Amino acid sequence: MEPLRFGIIGCSRIAKRSVIPAIQKSEFAELEIIGSRSTDKAKEFASEFNCDKFGSYEDVISDDSVDAVYISTPIDTHAKWSNKATVAGKHVYVEKSSTYDLKSAIEMVESAKENNVRLMEGFMFRFHPQHQKVKELIKEGKIGEVKSFNGIFGFPAFPEEDIRYVSGFLEDSGCYPICASRMIFDEEPLGVFCSQKKIPESSVDVGGSAILVYENGKTATITYSNGSYYQAKYEVWGTDGVISLDRAYSVPPDFTTKVTLQYNTENNWNGRKNEIFEIEPKDHFLEMIDAFCMEITGTKKAPFDFEQELLNQARVMFAASHSGNQTLSKAFWFEEVSE
Repeated sequence: MEPLRFGIIGCSRIAKRSVIPAIQKSEFAELEIIGSRSTDKAKEFASEFNCDKFGSYEDVISDDSVDAVYISTPIDTHAKWSNKATVAGKHVYVEKSSTYDLKSAIEMVESAKENNVRLMEGFMFRFHPQHQKVKELIKEGKIGEVKSFNGIFGFPAFPEEDIRYVSGFLEDSGCYPICASRMIFDEEPLGVFCSQKKIPESSVDVGGSAILVYENGKTATITYSNGSYYQAKYEVWGTDGVISLDRAYSVPPDFTTKVTLQYNTENNWNGRKNEIFEIEPKDHFLEMIDAFCMEITGTKKAPFDFEQELLNQARVMFAASHSGNQTLSKAFWFEEVSE
């Protein structure tokens, strides 16, 4: 199999730190060209990664040797460059969040399907094996009937000039535990309630909390924050136990993660037992790049439908944002909207 040749649209920190190195490590991918709004920036990135070709975003789109593009521009430009790429016959891996609104997400997917190419949103954490271990423990009945999910993602404050203060932190960090709850429950929520902390005299959020209501009374509580002690965890609570992860979303490639299972051997406090399962280090960016390439080439089927997953996530994110933007936050019920 020939590796997929990638063009880079956007010289972001995540592209530099994680995605381009993963492309270069993958046996199924190859770095072809780097594009930036600034020729100097593109040249600098190309030099750092020993890439012979660099130029503008349009240069990447028009390059016939490019099979797939990676888009890491500001969120409000994702749809524009995704649609340009898919119309040009390129597969697209777009950074999360894919877009601000559901309409744009639908247009992105429709463009990909019309042009017979694939479109994936970059939630790399989904490809880390620790989550598969969590799902295995649930399937084996280790915590009984699953009742709730609690996810937290927050970190110390970013510098004032950071782009996140334009895009907002629901789209940057709140999206992770929201996606994780959908992944663990393996279904879509019925409704969403979100309360956000906004920058004074601004519509930009820097933190918030959300409640997602699922079938059969299951709930997911989500907390995200800029300017807090670093946490990136979730726990799944069942009738007979709890499963928890301390490093669920952003995991360095050399980091050994731990899945903790807590349960009772007797019906009292002293009967509580813990089991810890160590998961060997994995580069979840590399795992994602490999899965993307192998799905496209027909080498191996991906664990989920890229385009449907992007739409489902966009639907829930739109609901959370819609709820959080109300003067008095109101729940967003999908059934009401569909009517």
